[in-house]
Amino acid sequence: MLLKASHIYKSKQEVDILKDVSLELYSSEIVAITGPSGAGKTTLLNILGTLEKPNQRTDTTLDFNGSSLLTLSEQQLAKLRNQSIGFVFQHHGLLEEFTAIENICIPGLIMKKPKKVVQEYAYELLETLGLTHRAHHKPQALSGGEKQRIAVARALINDPKMVLADEPSGNLDTPNALQLHDLFHHLVDQLKCAFLVVTHNDEIARKSDRILVLRDGEME
Repeated sequence: MLLKASHIYKSKQEVDILKDVSLELYSSEIVAITGPSGAGKTTLLNILGTLEKPNQRTDTTLDFNGSSLLTLSEQQLAKLRNQSIGFVFQHHGLLEEFTAIENICIPGLIMKKPKKVVQEYAYELLETLGLTHRAHHKPQALSGGEKQRIAVARALINDPKMVLADEPSGNLDTPNALQLHDLFHHLVDQLKCAFLVVTHNDEIARKSDRILVLRDGEME
């Protein structure tokens, strides 16, 4: 088991966002989280990715790769995110002043890996994504689908054990959205990482290994 979350609660301004949510995630699988807007999906993903903290309760646990995330310092969590967790969001988040290859390399350089090693792996990822011909283009010269695939490559540059994707195809048309999720399956098979994907698209959800439904802050 890669990730185990038990009894996750989250309140904001006295409003209950998550109410006793538990889930498990295993390596080499894609799990989709679906549910209506406002159900708490993004908040849950942020907690699992250590971007937010759950409410402190004695029965709450959050374990990743055999270690409790609730006992780590902010510095330790930042290091963990950089090394072991990849993030892909609805908006690609690419830095406009950098080329595609430079954007992909940023997390690897933050990790202080040798620049040559990072660049070589970035080109390998671009080849996997079919985008080597776009390596030196800046985001404004890329299509929406290309930007999201570059964002996926950036999320993978440090060989994370888990990738969290929050509506990654929300801004894409249907063919590009389905192509992106087919890519996720290819990457899971190739890299043996796990993908946890928030989506409103039922067709995309059905392509996953498992579907979890979050409604009114509770897992159905």
